[in-house]
Amino acid sequence: MKISSALKLTALAATVALATAVSPAHAEKVLKISHLNPGDPFNNNSGAMTSVFKSLVEAGTNGSVKVQIFSDGQLGKDNEVIEQTQSGVIQSNISSAGGVAQHYPLIGVFDLPFAFPNIAVVHDVMDRDSPFGRKLSADIEKKTGLKVLGLLDSGGYFAITNSRQPIRTLDDMKGLRIRTMTLPTHEAIISSLGGKPTPLPWPEVYTALQTGVADGQMNPIPIIAFAKFDEVQKYVTLTQHIITPYVWFINKGFYDSLTDNERYVVDYAARAAVVSGRGISRIIEASSRGLPHLAKKMEVNSVSAAELKRFASVSQPAVKNLIEKKFGAKGVDMLKAMEASIQAASK
Repeated sequence: MKISSALKLTALAATVALATAVSPAHAEKVLKISHLNPGDPFNNNSGAMTSVFKSLVEAGTNGSVKVQIFSDGQLGKDNEVIEQTQSGVIQSNISSAGGVAQHYPLIGVFDLPFAFPNIAVVHDVMDRDSPFGRKLSADIEKKTGLKVLGLLDSGGYFAITNSRQPIRTLDDMKGLRIRTMTLPTHEAIISSLGGKPTPLPWPEVYTALQTGVADGQMNPIPIIAFAKFDEVQKYVTLTQHIITPYVWFINKGFYDSLTDNERYVVDYAARAAVVSGRGISRIIEASSRGLPHLAKKMEVNSVSAAELKRFASVSQPAVKNLIEKKFGAKGVDMLKAMEASIQAASK
């Protein structure tokens, strides 16, 4: 009995020693990534991005880095998952400007209305590797302690939906309670147009529209479609007034702990994933899953060019004044850098 017990203990000790000796070189690293949208890669850009990222990372690292995706806001609201990424509870997250603003308020610089002339310019400017993207990402990283893996639009130009009336003129905006992200710039836009901003976190929007807490909201067409706002809204107006970013974060400590090859894979996988996210947004916009789908239940209209100039004439100064007042010289510098980047990309 004593010999048998001794043999068992010796075997156990040998097994533990072997595991200890082997594990540092072969330990599997888990990268948990969170986003608020459905996980279907054909449904929205963050679903597409995380699916592509997982496939490329796991293949490129030969399984030494495993990616676990938490979609549909399973882990909490935007600002909460950013905090989880900062603390290392999870390793990565893709967040809307509303969530980012609670940790980096100057993300509101993108909210200058009618600043981007077309979606191609958006792709050139709203990118981590563009001149402006590098400047902005460096400042975000300095302020949050998180590394920026990607920067892209949240699904396209914003449209305004509501349940009361078509919006054809500036006067039609008066008194409309429009849900906004918790962004002072978004609130300033709606206020300047004559509406009543109603800031709410994303998980509460559908119910707010359904119960009449808000008359309407503003979002890109793909988001309006997958959120099923056509069930609780009657009108959609193609204002194309702003286009806001998603920021893709990764915990810097985790990123730095990766091997050189693993970091290389994570970097190129993120770049490829961003391209896929942009692509799926454009496809949804142009397909039966986007505007044609919404038009089956909702009345769709555009605003004339002359009227859009009226929209711009009151909303642009409001946002510029807010940025200067809130952020001072730093905000003005970042805004001018973005405008210069837009002008260069428009040539």
